[in-house]
Amino acid sequence: MRKSDVILKLVVLSLLIALGVVISPILRVEGMCPMAHLINIVCSVLMGPWYSLLCATVIGIIRMLTMGIPPLALTGAVFGAFLSGVFYRMSKGKILIAVAGEIIGTGIIGALASYPVMTLLWGKEGLSWLFYVPSFICGTLIGGSIAYVFLRKLASNGMLARMQRSVGSAAYHDQMSVRADALTIAALGGILWVVIKVASTAFGLTSPAWNTAAYAAPAAAAAAGLIYYVCKTKKVREANAKTE
Repeated sequence: MRKSDVILKLVVLSLLIALGVVISPILRVEGMCPMAHLINIVCSVLMGPWYSLLCATVIGIIRMLTMGIPPLALTGAVFGAFLSGVFYRMSKGKILIAVAGEIIGTGIIGALASYPVMTLLWGKEGLSWLFYVPSFICGTLIGGSIAYVFLRKLASNGMLARMQRSVGSAAYHDQMSVRADALTIAALGGILWVVIKVASTAFGLTSPAWNTAAYAAPAAAAAAGLIYYVCKTKKVREANAKTE
């Protein structure tokens, strides 16, 4: 690898670390940090599992030292970051599989690992092995949805493959399909959830209607994605039948 390639990788890694530290407080509560999962998946897809693991580790350490975040900053990030990159490479560039790796790595493995860490090292009482599983999975679904829409858009115009080649990573071409389009529509619900939550917090909107809207948005997006998939698939089958 050329020296310039190494420098570029380090620059990109540094930018992702800085961005991760800055946006991590958005919608963060103990046990849920959606923006950290966004950075994990993006780094995994762009640079691979080892760089993603390093990125998540450095972000976690900085957050612990400067923001007083408990060890969840590490247990809730490093497993998903690495597994996301591994799954992405094993699937030959499937973005959805990279998101699944983050969900499994953080939502299950990281959540289970957090119990002994928070109990034995942090001294927190009243926990169980499954205590962090719901919140971790919720956080990964939100952050993963945003990452999927973002990376799907980059992949659709070829920008993702060019960015991967520019940093010396393996480049893949995850082709668009009806299923990918439907999943993108459904994933928009995660972005709508973030927008509504941020807006309601920023403007002090405490009405229960806003909380209902935040959770109704992902459901509506999922329904829209399903309807799109069913209708589009039917049209494709009819078109194929006419050409046979």
